[in-house]
Amino acid sequence: MSQISLGRYLFERLHQIHIDTIFGLPGDFNLALLDKIYEVEGLRWAGNANELNAAYAADGYARVKGMGCLLTTFGVGELSAVNGIAGSYAEHVGVLHVVGVPSATSQAQKQLLHHTLGNGDFDVFHRISANISETTSIVTDIAQAASEIDRCIRTCYMTQRPVYLGIPASMFDDKVSAKLLDTPINFKFPENDPDAEKEILDQITSMIKASKKPIILADACTSRHDVRSETKKLIEMTKFPAFTTPLGKGSIDENTPNFGGVYVGSLSNPEVKEFVEDADLVLSVGALLSDFNTGSFSYQLHAKNVIEFHSDHMKIRKATYPGVNMKYVLEKLLKVVPSIVENRKDTRKIPTAKYKVVTAKDNENLRQEWLWNHVGDFFQEGDIIISETGTSNFGIVESKFPNNCIGISQVLWGSIGYTLGACVGATFAAAEIDPKKRVILFIGDGSLQLTVQEISTAVRWGLAPYMFVLNNNGYTIERMIHGETAGYNDVQTWDHFLLLPAFGAKNYENIRVKTVGEWNNLIQDKAFNKNDKIRLVEIILPVMDGPDSLKKQAKLTESINAKNM
Repeated sequence: MSQISLGRYLFERLHQIHIDTIFGLPGDFNLALLDKIYEVEGLRWAGNANELNAAYAADGYARVKGMGCLLTTFGVGELSAVNGIAGSYAEHVGVLHVVGVPSATSQAQKQLLHHTLGNGDFDVFHRISANISETTSIVTDIAQAASEIDRCIRTCYMTQRPVYLGIPASMFDDKVSAKLLDTPINFKFPENDPDAEKEILDQITSMIKASKKPIILADACTSRHDVRSETKKLIEMTKFPAFTTPLGKGSIDENTPNFGGVYVGSLSNPEVKEFVEDADLVLSVGALLSDFNTGSFSYQLHAKNVIEFHSDHMKIRKATYPGVNMKYVLEKLLKVVPSIVENRKDTRKIPTAKYKVVTAKDNENLRQEWLWNHVGDFFQEGDIIISETGTSNFGIVESKFPNNCIGISQVLWGSIGYTLGACVGATFAAAEIDPKKRVILFIGDGSLQLTVQEISTAVRWGLAPYMFVLNNNGYTIERMIHGETAGYNDVQTWDHFLLLPAFGAKNYENIRVKTVGEWNNLIQDKAFNKNDKIRLVEIILPVMDGPDSLKKQAKLTESINAKNM
């Protein structure tokens, strides 16, 4: 082929970087574009239940494979996806949002088309998305179309932020040179300014040499911006005590001898809190310092001795170095670290109480404090573990992850129901990497009701996630913050065992657990540990039961909300 359609060019480019599943819904402004997906061998169209779920799925997929793609139609479709895209923007997740828009002729004539506001303004939805995108583009010139697609893909991947790409329906079949595909998209970061980088490295090495009680604190962007391996090497080389935040869960191996636990400010385990806040140097990698990620901003770190590594800047004490990429700094730091820490001895005792030890008898009803303390017994190396906004987000902090696990949560954006869509996207990604890789979801009964239709997509494609539904009869996290007995925190009781067959599942399993003994028997079952079918496990819990960290956070949030009223 000397030429290919613009639509096919887009999907060939995505396939080249191993984005093999496209999420979204059909609409008359993107139908002809969808045809091009089937022209690319190895590419598939997921076909989600709605655009919001599709955006969540693309986000979950991207957190596993580095980038995702969402395809919607103009107006009604793209607006339905906006909440999901906003979450990706807030949490540094690379999602390419492709929108099929009306033809240039229709726009120029300001035709009164369906899916418009009826006022001739065809750019309004594009402007809305511009506020939650790293960059945007509406393709108008076929001569520049291929390079514009490449620019959008590159920006999305490099910045780990959503990018909006609008393509007029009249251009899907326009031709571009197929030879353009022979030149890979350049994903190499520009080199850092050498003088700034040298100054940064000199300061870091000097501060490390002078420190007596250094620590490493890994946060969300350690994973988002692909510096997990560099951070791991830094921990191994320095042997500095290492901690994560809730959003950073899974970014470093928790079995490493110098792993000290999860730091959440005042909500931390007391031993962890004391150790972290006693440090005289903090190497902070990929920080995303939101309220729920920091115990309502209750961090007590010595600001003069904090070195922050970010994807687009560095910060040392109070000095900020814009445009400096942490990956290059970490790579160079690793070359000099061995000589800096040679013969260095650290006699500090790593916190031993990083995880609680909670006991209960087999005949006792399940409670969250015990559950989150023991759920790690079910996890395996390489699992993808997804925890919903609510009790799960706070409880998972008390769970031990095996090595090479990926933790997915939405602590900053916190959109209820996000994780079911994200679970489907992550399961697509996991199956593309290794069909045996397990995806494990923890979601509340209330959150499930927001996005339950996406189970249909999982069933349609034969996906086999574990869906643990925490049934505590409503929005427990909201009850703890405000309105314990208020009707607005209630949800309609569902018979969860009817869901999988209702969505057409044939190879499935429904399980209900109420007691400690039932849980132990379940996770020790070898058959249950194989992800060979889709499973819904309903966990029966008391209404106002929750992890200790959630109870403390709820009190903080209620207090802050009351002061701001």
